[in-house]
Amino acid sequence: MTTTAGQKRVTIKQVAREAGVSTQTVSRVINERPDVAPDTRQRVLDVIADLGYRPNVLARSLISQRSHTLGVVTAGLAYTGPSRTLNGITTQAEAMDYTLLLKELPDFDHFDVETIVDDLLARQVDGIIWAVQEVGDNRDGFEERWDSFPVPIVFLTMEERTGWPSISIDNYSGGCMATEHLLSLGHIHVGHIAGPQSWWEARERKRGWSQTMQAAGHDLLLSCWVEGTWSSASGERLAQALFEQCPDLTAIFAANDQMALGALQYAHRNGIQVPQELSIVGFDGIPESLHFWPPLTTVSHDHHELGCHAVRTAVGMIEAALKGEAIHRSGSILIEPTLMVRTSSSPPNPVSI
Repeated sequence: MTTTAGQKRVTIKQVAREAGVSTQTVSRVINERPDVAPDTRQRVLDVIADLGYRPNVLARSLISQRSHTLGVVTAGLAYTGPSRTLNGITTQAEAMDYTLLLKELPDFDHFDVETIVDDLLARQVDGIIWAVQEVGDNRDGFEERWDSFPVPIVFLTMEERTGWPSISIDNYSGGCMATEHLLSLGHIHVGHIAGPQSWWEARERKRGWSQTMQAAGHDLLLSCWVEGTWSSASGERLAQALFEQCPDLTAIFAANDQMALGALQYAHRNGIQVPQELSIVGFDGIPESLHFWPPLTTVSHDHHELGCHAVRTAVGMIEAALKGEAIHRSGSILIEPTLMVRTSSSPPNPVSI
């Protein structure tokens, strides 16, 4: 028997009566508690399916003193990284039976932290995932109130701060990987198209390039870099600027795949063969990079897993608090990227060395 629009909602008491158990037992089954005999659990589940019972989420939250809701603050969903991260957050939240309350900011660095957080707290969220990249001083609004937040806050993509739980891609390591790969092929004149230097991620990727070049003894080439905007258009424009700045260039490490695409376009328009005359490496590992021509060597990392990891961390902190355990707010988790070598990079042409 199932309910239709003209029928009343099936109650937990009806389920209990039909299954011949107490309402407490039905509640334990719904909440997946282990202290229910297997045959009893199956009988209750069969009755729930037969009657079409749907748990009352509001009543459940009042009893458990939790809303099973996470507040998520994000920005820049037009960019690949933030959108893929949000996809991971939604996937993992659904798997863990959490609802999301989403707040998308119009930009990365002009917002009132206190108003945003207070609005989420007023809506009874159990925890907050701050998925806005660190740009400029956009973390400063948390400093004064950090110790007073009543729910866990997990930050994504930011510089490590003592006592602030954060999860980020190891951008510095990825910058080192890309540069080391090009040096290992025999390139010496390796230029860098950086992302906007107000972004922590971009600074870390540039730091990986510069320190790897310096360690290899190429200090004189540390000026061979230009600052882009993450867009393909800026990549094409700045590839030209980089060649004007460093005419002996044989390789480019671009701080994201879109700017690498722009560099490929510049090479094509100017009759520069890739990889025979110019090797190009990107960063992000977007699915489309496999279909660039030539297919792009890139530093790949999993934004989807970053989002999943954020939800697991937040829920773990919430459950620890409910058990009366101390919430561990310290530590930064760095997710290691991988280098995907494709045909856009190869040893330099002997004539160009």
